Amino acid sequence: MADLDDPMTLTRHESAGVLFQQYGLTGFDEMFARPNEPRAHYGPLYERLANWTPEDLERRARVADLMMRHQGITFTVYGRGQGVERIMPFDPVPRIVPADEWAKLERGLKQRVRALNLFIHDVYHERRILRDNIVPPELIMTCSGYRREFVGVRVPRDIYMHISGIDLIRSPDGEYLVLEDNGRTPSGVSYVLKNREVMKEVFPFLFQEYNVHPIDDYAANLLAMLRYIAPQVDDPTVVVLTPGMYNSAYFEHSFLARQMGVDLVEGRDLVLDNGQIFMRTTRGLQRVDVIYRRIDDAFLDPLTFRRDSQLGVPGLVASYRAGNVGLANAVGTSVADDKGIYPFVPDIIRYYLHEDAILQNVETFRPLLPSHRQHILSRLDKLVVKAVDGSGGYGMLIGPASTQAERDEFARKIEANPRGFIAQPTITLSQHPTFVEDHLEGRHIDLRPFVIYGEEIKVMPGGLTRVALPRGSLVVNSSQGGGSKDTWVLRETPNGE
Repeated sequence: MADLDDPMTLTRHESAGVLFQQYGLTGFDEMFARPNEPRAHYGPLYERLANWTPEDLERRARVADLMMRHQGITFTVYGRGQGVERIMPFDPVPRIVPADEWAKLERGLKQRVRALNLFIHDVYHERRILRDNIVPPELIMTCSGYRREFVGVRVPRDIYMHISGIDLIRSPDGEYLVLEDNGRTPSGVSYVLKNREVMKEVFPFLFQEYNVHPIDDYAANLLAMLRYIAPQVDDPTVVVLTPGMYNSAYFEHSFLARQMGVDLVEGRDLVLDNGQIFMRTTRGLQRVDVIYRRIDDAFLDPLTFRRDSQLGVPGLVASYRAGNVGLANAVGTSVADDKGIYPFVPDIIRYYLHEDAILQNVETFRPLLPSHRQHILSRLDKLVVKAVDGSGGYGMLIGPASTQAERDEFARKIEANPRGFIAQPTITLSQHPTFVEDHLEGRHIDLRPFVIYGEEIKVMPGGLTRVALPRGSLVVNSSQGGGSKDTWVLRETPNGE
């Protein structure tokens, strides 16, 4: 891994303003191919920024921050026994993805989601991939997201993973790699939509210089998918099921419900009657046909899963099994979220689609294999170790930033439960110009595109670019101090060239 504390400093260009005076290149830089040489698709943005003063950008950043605060664009960070609500940090310098680059990403994402859906269906039905030992059966049987209650159960349209967020990073040579698959209850799309809304207000002139793919049809596409998986009714009623206002993603739940024009409900608002799910309203009970649930499987129905759950709906699973209500995502989808399954995704693609993976995985080590376990334990100071069922940046060890005590603790955990972890090399994520105090500095980023699987598979053009705001940090999660950027996917090269 490159030395993050000793970047190569850019020589100031004659036309470059003070914003870039302290800018340095480390690893793969999204804007710059070489010092002072912006990539072609960043040319207009670079020229604009090079002629701005810090006050110009500071003023716009302040307006963007005020818009975020006034609109209540928040998330909740949990720690020390309580949740703290914060404004999502927003950086005003957009990430730009050229059309040809995006075309490959879109093909790769559709391929991956299609294959994962076939995998989930197979796991709960024929189990061909397990019989052929492409994926070890014991990995499935010991997966925390595997739901034995749904073996043999048909789900609407045979689709399990309706909404997914696939995390992508860049290797040092610029190749996009899949870091992980999020198909359980992926979050962050509301920030994508709000970031674009803010950018249009604060930087309208930049949109005139770029032909950017719009993203404001996401809610319409989401609603169309939800209606597609409804039981056979003429005008299905759709709701968004939230754990409540204290959930970290509650802003997103309420935002998406408003965008789709449907009701936001909690478990206590729904009731089972004669096999059907109904919503309590001031006008009496109203039948519900589709539920976009933002609650994990374990809390959905206390009669089937966790008996102590106060978040779910008693009897919901029975209604779902009977085909009386649609659920997105389907129960049991998180079997594909397990990071122990992740190393096998290229094989899963080849098995079901007879194609090589368009998007490659990050090299991954599995402690279940003795040779891998020995390698991991001997190099904990150089690897990233993740719990297979972890999320949000929790339950991770970032070796180069860890203490000996932390490494010793993870070594004990790995020895005690090798199935519970994977390890990957520490990759220096690509960097992007980010506004820091009164100038631009490189900060590490990733990308989470969102994919909707309904009558067809649709990929939102762009996604959530997350930014590791502390200098040198590789952790982009908002729960760990990360922020976000607007992501512009171009229809064509700038100015039609």
